[in-house]
Amino acid sequence: MNTIPAPFPGVIGTTTADSVPWWDTPDDSRCKAPNILMVILDDTGFSDFGCFGSEISTPVIDALAAGGVRYSNFHVTPLCSPTRASLLTGRNHHSVGMRFLADTDTGFPNSRGAIRPDVPMLPAILRDAGYGTYLVGKWHLAPLHEITPAGPFHNWPLSRGFEKYYGFMDGCTDQYEPELYQDNQQVPVPDTADYHLSEDLIDKAAGYVRDHVAFRPNDPFYLQLALGATHAPFQAPRVFIEKYLETFTKGWDATRRDRLERQIELGIAPAGTLLTERVEGIAGWDELDEDQRTVYSALQAAFAGFLDHADTQLGRLMATLRELGQEENTIVMVFSDNGASPEGGPGGDVDTNAPYSGVRRTAAEMLPLLEDLGTLTGGAHYPSGWAMAGNTPFRRYKQFVDLGGVRSPLVLSWPAGNLAAGTVSRDFVHAIDIAPTLLDLAGIPSPEQMDGASAAASLHPGPDPAGRPTQFWEMMGHRALWHEGWRAVTRHVAGADYEQDAWRLYDTANDFSEATDLAAAQPERLALLQQKWWEAAYANDVFPLDDRPLHEAIGVRGPVGLYSAARFVLRPGQGHVPLASAVTGSNRDVDVTAHLAADASVASGVLLHSGNAQGGYVLHLVGGHLVFEHSILKDHVVLISPEPLGAQVRDAGYRLTAHPDRTGDVELLAAGRVVARAKLAITSAHLSFWGMDVASVPVSTFSTAPLGKLDAGLLKKIVIEVHPAADDTREYADAILASE
Repeated sequence: MNTIPAPFPGVIGTTTADSVPWWDTPDDSRCKAPNILMVILDDTGFSDFGCFGSEISTPVIDALAAGGVRYSNFHVTPLCSPTRASLLTGRNHHSVGMRFLADTDTGFPNSRGAIRPDVPMLPAILRDAGYGTYLVGKWHLAPLHEITPAGPFHNWPLSRGFEKYYGFMDGCTDQYEPELYQDNQQVPVPDTADYHLSEDLIDKAAGYVRDHVAFRPNDPFYLQLALGATHAPFQAPRVFIEKYLETFTKGWDATRRDRLERQIELGIAPAGTLLTERVEGIAGWDELDEDQRTVYSALQAAFAGFLDHADTQLGRLMATLRELGQEENTIVMVFSDNGASPEGGPGGDVDTNAPYSGVRRTAAEMLPLLEDLGTLTGGAHYPSGWAMAGNTPFRRYKQFVDLGGVRSPLVLSWPAGNLAAGTVSRDFVHAIDIAPTLLDLAGIPSPEQMDGASAAASLHPGPDPAGRPTQFWEMMGHRALWHEGWRAVTRHVAGADYEQDAWRLYDTANDFSEATDLAAAQPERLALLQQKWWEAAYANDVFPLDDRPLHEAIGVRGPVGLYSAARFVLRPGQGHVPLASAVTGSNRDVDVTAHLAADASVASGVLLHSGNAQGGYVLHLVGGHLVFEHSILKDHVVLISPEPLGAQVRDAGYRLTAHPDRTGDVELLAAGRVVARAKLAITSAHLSFWGMDVASVPVSTFSTAPLGKLDAGLLKKIVIEVHPAADDTREYADAILASE
């Protein structure tokens, strides 16, 4: 926006002798404004913090709670991108273009995969008021086709109000080999021993704060720390996992009972709170066999270790704030973007790439792999039964508008705010209230367009409830509305008539867990809330309602990006092709051709590589022989040309044909001639969490062959031609929907 400069307050004469200089004086009020540290955890359940009833050790978060306020009635949306959009705009997510995940633009104004450019965002508002604004960690508010080395960057953090950024752009990433970005640049994984993303993010966050305090001592800061924890893959140093290997052998049913009992003792849940019924389709723990109980308790231990490790890293950042004298006047908020996730399916896996590829391995198959937990090749996901337990005492989990999907644990600490230490607020607060609340506490007016309202009064609980009277939810056709203490909820079945949805009604003032449905007893009240839902939907751009299954919604990417291209070209020296591009898997029919500039009959080196030690594929040369390798879940196929490439051959590659049953055929091609063939037992869109690179040595690899760098100038380009075939989004989406 162009602005007219203010008149110069001094005097400008012909020379400095007859002129009067003027300097802007620092705004003293900035020194008094609080710093803000917003810590967003990912897929962490309502009961997973120790101070919310968990067995998991979270002493740093618990200490913040002991000196601050815990919110037992804080709400988000059921998915990460919409929650983050609501947090940063103070607006309901449909109305700003983020109905769904940032993964896709479905072609409608309410689901563009990005926040509308005209909507003011919290970091920009704070920046313009003199704050230093920093984001470390997950973004996931740019359409995936825009996550490329060349942008476009208008939906990246620096274009939406952050002055510095370091982290990952997609919805999740590997904790040991993440796809990283700094500001608007791809950056390599730091070459440090025992690297872990959470530790790296804390190091970067602490560095930003140190620089800010050193060079802008009179300005407050806003630091958004969006950890990858605890979204799958669950990865943490083994010592953190081993301490929990016996903790969860009692199973998810007993864990739910124990957590609710502690929640009542801690004042999180009122006395008499009922535990909601076990989610349909989830077996009772005593119905499982010994192998299942052994494996499933270990997978939950991996999750617990991941959260414990994240809490430990947060402790290092809090120590930095204390060291710099910034802890006293820093508002610290810690919460989760949605409920615990069922995306591991009924059995989970030692390797998240299995459920994300639609592969269901038995507990017996996973038993020998338990030693891999926490490592690069053992990034786990737990069974949906543990997601149910994570959301104790509520029903369901992420993606659903039942409380298990939308009730989040919130801890707020602010030593200078004179909070009643250790209190529990029961005031209704939603993600859209966070931005206006923080602006209120910072003394900055909120834009009139914000749907939320300041909940600052909830920091000092009183006899009168703070907050707004009404809030709605919608996600993939699931709908809910809260109004003056009552909540109406419906779970929608894709393709069904919305008018036929069965609504439930809960008295939230007297039924904390929404365990008792009063729809039949109070039909008039239910009808009132249903009508209010439709009114809210019309007012917030919820239409058109979209109940397409997840694989269909993700697949609607529009005519943009590499995913939509029938042919694209990659060249040596270009940037990394990220996993977000959706073109790095092995389950589309493709012809991949390496165009050579010279004789390769004795050459060695990598032509094209996708994936890492977890799995993937590589096209390379070994002494002139053309080699294609493919690996998923330790199923490793090697295809080698029987003869070296002829001295005159200038094009070589492979043809991959993926079949509906997820098998595949691959043919090696030299000068257009098939020189070798093999079957692939499994093809997948998700072989690992690492994308694709041209003519470079991989960061890690499944291959046992030496993968060296190709001689410079030998490879001119890689041409990839895509043929309509298997739906390369279905496998991941089917895994996500498996628990329905």
